[in-house]
Amino acid sequence: MPEPVKKTISAFTKKPKTKEAEEGSSVLFEAETEKPDTKVKWQCNSKDISSGDKCMITANGNKHSLTIKAVARDDANIYAVIAGGSKVKFELKVLPKPEAPVKAPAEAPAESQKAEAAEQAPPAAAPPGEDAVAPAHNGAPAEDLPDTRQDLTGLFTEKPQSGEVTEGGNITFVAKVGVESLLKKPTVKWFKGKWMDLASKSGKHLQLKESFDRNTKVHTFEMQIIDAKPNFAGGYRCEVSSKDKFDSCNFDLSVHEARATEGFDIRAAFRRTSTEGNDDSGELDFSTLLKKRYSISSVHVSAEPDVDVWDILSHAPASEYQKIAFQHGITDLRGMLKRLKKMKKEEKKSAAFMKKLDPAYQVTKGHKIKLAVEVANADVEVKWRKNGQDIHPTGSKYIFESVGNMRYLTINNCSLADDAAYCCLVGEEKCTTELFVKEPPVVIVKNLEDQMIMNGERVELECEVSEEGANVKWERDGVELTRDESFKYRFKKDGCKHYLIINEATKDDCGHYKVKTNGGESMAEVMVQEKELEVYQSIADLTVKAKDQAVFKCEVSDEKVRGTWFKNGVEVKPDARVNITHIGRIHKLTIDDVKPEDEADYTFVPDGHAFNLSAKLNFLEVKIDYVPRQDPPKIHLDCMGRTADSTIVVVAGNKLRLDVPITGDPAPTVVWTKGEKASSLKPGGGENGETATSWTVKDGKVITEGDGRVHVETTKGHCIFTIEGTERQDEGGYSVVVRNPAGEDTADIHVKVVDVPDPPQAPRILSVAEDSCVVQWDPPLFDGGQPIIGYVLERKKTKSYRWMRLNFDPYPDTTYEAKRMIEGIPYEMRVYAVNSIGMSRNSPASQPFVPMAPTSEPLGLCVDDINDTSISLKWRRPERIGSCELQGYGVEYCKEGTDEWIPAIQGLTERTSLVVRGLNTGDKLQFRVRAYNMAGPSPPSTLDQAVTIREIMQRPKIFIPRNLRQTLIKKVGDTVNIMIPFQGKPRPQVTWSKDGEPLNPSFASVRNSDVDTILFIRRTDRQHSGKYDLKVQIENVEDTACVNLQIVDLPGPPLNLKIMDIWGFNVALEWKPPKDDGNCEITGYTVQKADKKTMEWFTVCDQYRRTNCIASDLIMGNEYVFRVFAMNLVGLSPEACNTKDSAYIQKTGMAYKPPSYKDHDFAEAPKFTHPLVSRSVIAGYNATLSCSVRGIPKPKVTWYKNKMDITNEAKYRMLSKHGVLTLEIRKPCPFDGGVYTCKAVNDSGEDAVECKLEVRSQVFKEEKKIEK
Repeated sequence: MPEPVKKTISAFTKKPKTKEAEEGSSVLFEAETEKPDTKVKWQCNSKDISSGDKCMITANGNKHSLTIKAVARDDANIYAVIAGGSKVKFELKVLPKPEAPVKAPAEAPAESQKAEAAEQAPPAAAPPGEDAVAPAHNGAPAEDLPDTRQDLTGLFTEKPQSGEVTEGGNITFVAKVGVESLLKKPTVKWFKGKWMDLASKSGKHLQLKESFDRNTKVHTFEMQIIDAKPNFAGGYRCEVSSKDKFDSCNFDLSVHEARATEGFDIRAAFRRTSTEGNDDSGELDFSTLLKKRYSISSVHVSAEPDVDVWDILSHAPASEYQKIAFQHGITDLRGMLKRLKKMKKEEKKSAAFMKKLDPAYQVTKGHKIKLAVEVANADVEVKWRKNGQDIHPTGSKYIFESVGNMRYLTINNCSLADDAAYCCLVGEEKCTTELFVKEPPVVIVKNLEDQMIMNGERVELECEVSEEGANVKWERDGVELTRDESFKYRFKKDGCKHYLIINEATKDDCGHYKVKTNGGESMAEVMVQEKELEVYQSIADLTVKAKDQAVFKCEVSDEKVRGTWFKNGVEVKPDARVNITHIGRIHKLTIDDVKPEDEADYTFVPDGHAFNLSAKLNFLEVKIDYVPRQDPPKIHLDCMGRTADSTIVVVAGNKLRLDVPITGDPAPTVVWTKGEKASSLKPGGGENGETATSWTVKDGKVITEGDGRVHVETTKGHCIFTIEGTERQDEGGYSVVVRNPAGEDTADIHVKVVDVPDPPQAPRILSVAEDSCVVQWDPPLFDGGQPIIGYVLERKKTKSYRWMRLNFDPYPDTTYEAKRMIEGIPYEMRVYAVNSIGMSRNSPASQPFVPMAPTSEPLGLCVDDINDTSISLKWRRPERIGSCELQGYGVEYCKEGTDEWIPAIQGLTERTSLVVRGLNTGDKLQFRVRAYNMAGPSPPSTLDQAVTIREIMQRPKIFIPRNLRQTLIKKVGDTVNIMIPFQGKPRPQVTWSKDGEPLNPSFASVRNSDVDTILFIRRTDRQHSGKYDLKVQIENVEDTACVNLQIVDLPGPPLNLKIMDIWGFNVALEWKPPKDDGNCEITGYTVQKADKKTMEWFTVCDQYRRTNCIASDLIMGNEYVFRVFAMNLVGLSPEACNTKDSAYIQKTGMAYKPPSYKDHDFAEAPKFTHPLVSRSVIAGYNATLSCSVRGIPKPKVTWYKNKMDITNEAKYRMLSKHGVLTLEIRKPCPFDGGVYTCKAVNDSGEDAVECKLEVRSQVFKEEKKIEK
């Protein structure tokens, strides 16, 4: 919806005009403001001017002036004066000094020389062909252009300004739109006039550009007009829209004709229209010549004094418009007529409205707004419309008000549907406005949280906003996120919750993610860590003979990880002998037909991980030597004998290498066995059929091979047993046996594998306090082969990802008190076990817990009541509750002399009192109460001493309320509800009596309880008055009390009112008190008098306490009667006592005889002062006929239709008010048409008027459509 532009009111009464000045001279600009205290500011090219040697600024009251001294060419510019919200622009044109002519003709006056100089001087505006950028300033002298840059509303941060350009020149209009509050990129359209879309006109003369500045978040849209033509002039519009937001701006373009130059060639005007380059082709075009002539004439006119052309046109007849336009050089006649029409429209004042609606209103969604207009006629009816449709009062949405001349429309609970154009109609006139409904900002209720995940895992960022269905914008490191082709980012809405989901996050997804609404933003950091690559099987050293195959094999945890093989630091390339394979988690390097040059160190490097696996390839050269003799084999170990074991300790994951020196000739066969000692090993198997793992090497060649991690090789004088990446199951006894034909030798070696311990079990929270907790855990199931040194604990907040270490030195025990926590915040704990090898993996996290302190003890525990089998206890809430809610109270008791506390009830009670039942009579018990919350029980509150469970005799006693200690007064018909508390144990017997007689249940109701009794009378009567006795009795002990009840009513009338004496203007009265005083004291009497002629009663005495009085100041000649009312606490008696006789006040002195006059005859025959008017009405709508008549005495009026009396017709209603006669015809039909006559008759004469009534039938919309 386009934004309405409010009409600006100028603060200036006199505005500065555009002036021309010669170089070196001084120029004065003057301005006058409406108010003398208005602050005025002068500018040059949008920069403020300060007073100095060059420019002098003066102010005298409401007169302001700017003087520029020694004008130079640089002073030619656009100037402006600003007062309040008004800004007037004007131009200074600098003319060069005229050169002294060699021979000045006598007929050339000085004025013509100045005109020629002005004609030759170039204009201050941009010449043709030079670019001009909007806003271009209009040099019109009386133009008051407000600075719209100060009034930016809607979506524009900078609006395109009206501009002017010389024909053939270029001009650029710029619009800027900020996108901070937008969820989508704005769309801009340029229009000329109302409907011409300029997007389809782009080409040689029109170019549209667009750019975006990421730093300022501003879109810049440009419309450039190249080689301007006269028909380019007119009104333009720029519209910007973004989803449900819209804004527009109007601006104008003026195209001026090019001025004639000094060296004007008349032959150049006779050009041809052809563009083929042939001078003789095409038709002659004389338009240039005509334009130059007009341009020259306009220069001469501009030398005359400045005149307001629009003022002349506004007062001139339409027939003179063309002549005036020709004289003042106005070529755009159509534009001139439009401007004149607009000026006259603004001058026209409304006859129906004294104050119209504002151009636009704005209201926040959900609020209400009140539209007000002031009409000229207070009795006129107005209609309200919304988007051209009538508004009807429905419910509380629309409220119409009429207060004097003001008319109001109130719109409650505005929604986006109320964003529309509204119109107020008074007859044929109307005033319109536009209502803009502004949505309240959407606030982020739940912020994003930082997340740290592993590579390849799923990320889900969640936030919650204040309004369901609101739009949000997601950004990553300042760049907006969208649904791309790979569907990497997925956006999800669930009511007020919004989610950003990233499937299989990578390191590239690290960064700061931000969610934005139009009311706030929230940011979180996402950190992606690489998964640690685990090595399941490492490569091992190989010793290979010539022509054999060497295979290096390793296994890692991730199937997707690739790697590179290196030989002595140089990458290995596959060829005919070398083959590199990668199947799942296993990587292999195979070398066929091994040669001596293949002996080297081989390394496998996984891609993207900072470690490598290395092994060595040994080339075994086979040499055959002749051994003439044989030596038995021998194992040479320094630390071992035949009967003692040797223990070798190795850390899990490290390589175990057993290098055993051996001798023997010929080379012995080596057998390594795990699980049996060599002393019990026999050729062919183990003892008792048990299997043992064995590895045999003969002549340097492995005959049997077990696990792939185990390698056995022999060299000259050594036998090497290697285990790559030792594990826990590698622990045990190993036996080595060397044999040759000359004999054998054996040795036993015990290998112990040590490792970090297993993680402890999940810790348990034993108790919590205000800022601490006690945590306990079980030791790990396996200590890693080394004793546990201690434990390391960590904690974190439940909603956080950051673990904080609590101790840096190992803690030896399995129970730890963690301190320095925040009360009310949920935490989790985890534990690490530490031995001499290292630290275990973390244990599972504990259940979330909240540090909090128990409440303080309950206050004021006491015994409220006790009997043979139960006791009633009561107490007050604890003084300190803490950060968590109170769950309830636990009540316990124990017998005196024991320490066993027994719960009085199952669970907790939320009340601060409890009745403990089912107790044994005579037991002496101690009671205590504890308050419970999430932190546990509070310290107990205990009775001062043990209590014996036994009924205690308590004397009966009645407690009379203070208001019942005196007589209780009630009116007849009132309700009586008397509650009297008492005490006594066991429960006493309660008895009520009235005046010594027991109360009848039909007379009054009685309800008794253990502690009080209630006497209830639903509707009182006079008979309920009296003395009520209450007796409370336990066996032969009793207590009594009484209550006096008085039921009062209105009194009866006084008795025997008599006139005792009459003298002068006084009458003496006397009466007796009433027989019925209403059961209460008579507080006074009211005496009244009445003149017998009018019988209007007037009070003589009020609240008069005596039974006699004197009525004074009576009027002579009048006859009076008197009456008396009795008054009590309830009020006046319903009836009065009247005097039987009257009192006449005698006249005294001279009798007056009034003069006689002849009565004037005011009789007048009926005469109609306003006749009936013929009417045409629509059938079905009530119609009225009105006229006025005068006459004395009041004439009798009769209505006729077609000379038939219609007085008794039910269809017609005749009204007469102050001589105005009205005939109302209810829902007339076409048959009710005809001639209606009104006839007035009195004793002096008669008169009649008549009119015609035409009743037209209704034409429905369907009939209209058929006619169309």
